[in-house]
Amino acid sequence: MNRRRLLLRAAALSAAATPSLLPPLLPSAQAAPARASRAKAGPPSRDEVTEAVTRAADHWISAHADPGNNQWARATFFSGLMALHRVTGQARHLAYARSWAEKHDYALHDGVSTRHADDHNAGQAYLDLYEAEGSRDEAKIAAIEESLHRMTFTDRPDKNDDWWWDDALHMAMPPFARIAVLRGEPAYADKLYRLYTHTKSAQGGPGLLDPGTGLWYRDDRFLPGGIASPGGKPVLWSRGNGWVAGGHVKTLKALAGGAAHTREYRTTLARLLAGVRAVQRDDGFWNVNLADPGHLPGPETSGTAFFTYATAYALRAGLVPPRYGDVVARAWRGLVTTALHPDGFLGYVQGVGDRPESSQPVTYETTSDFAVGAFLLAGAELLTR
Repeated sequence: MNRRRLLLRAAALSAAATPSLLPPLLPSAQAAPARASRAKAGPPSRDEVTEAVTRAADHWISAHADPGNNQWARATFFSGLMALHRVTGQARHLAYARSWAEKHDYALHDGVSTRHADDHNAGQAYLDLYEAEGSRDEAKIAAIEESLHRMTFTDRPDKNDDWWWDDALHMAMPPFARIAVLRGEPAYADKLYRLYTHTKSAQGGPGLLDPGTGLWYRDDRFLPGGIASPGGKPVLWSRGNGWVAGGHVKTLKALAGGAAHTREYRTTLARLLAGVRAVQRDDGFWNVNLADPGHLPGPETSGTAFFTYATAYALRAGLVPPRYGDVVARAWRGLVTTALHPDGFLGYVQGVGDRPESSQPVTYETTSDFAVGAFLLAGAELLTR
């Protein structure tokens, strides 16, 4: 078995593991190390995007005859694969996603009594399959609906501190929003907002959102006075902010424009994207620490893919001005020319972790399922009209 296959196998195994106030970032702190010219990159063509994401999806599938577990990392891949299927209609991608869901009987890791956001992530792909296959087989979404129903109505419905880390917003915001709309039951959306508000504005005292930058701390260990970079700067983890961005996008896609709290979700997403735009590298990527370009600098794919996805959506939805198109084009070009191998292997991925130091070093030969899913989400968004 060659080294790349060994890495893919290791990535699949590792996915089972569960992952004074800061002032605004100043221009001098935002500047990335000098690289290629920051000249505007033209937007990729539809054919170019389709080819790149199809190559990445097919490579992952060919290397994983067993579609894997139903935990958060693999579920993120299937969320991306189903997004790609919605815009390209490839039957083999739908079949592979169905085989994964059926392997797990459309169940949740740790069962319907779980309150853990990571366990709810699989529900996103189950809902995608429920919608894509037309039959509306209620068994496909019974587990995710039951679990959210318990949290909303019967299992300590006033407990709103479950989402203590920012990744949780991607894993669990979208299922709550989608069940609320599917069942016409605003109580799910209200519960979502209470959980979200705790994470944003109360977790650890001030909440995980930094009001000065619009960026988010991964969890309360990184709040001011806590963990800092070796250079004494804040730690605002790239992929953690990517999870937050992705969660907002999926939630806004689910909710009607005039639904309660959508204005806040839109504004919060736009502020986050302004913060990441300010620290984008010249090669289109983002470093693992958005607040310290000297902290383990280098291209990193998972955060970059999520920011590409979120910015492409925000442009299409009118949440950010047209100049953000350059952010998307530069990021996409970086991903496909630097991280995507000719055979579809996606490199420069930071593996499972919770901070910049996790799963280092990040190289051309490091990958993981959730990052491929984020790349597919980004490409699918670029293809969405």
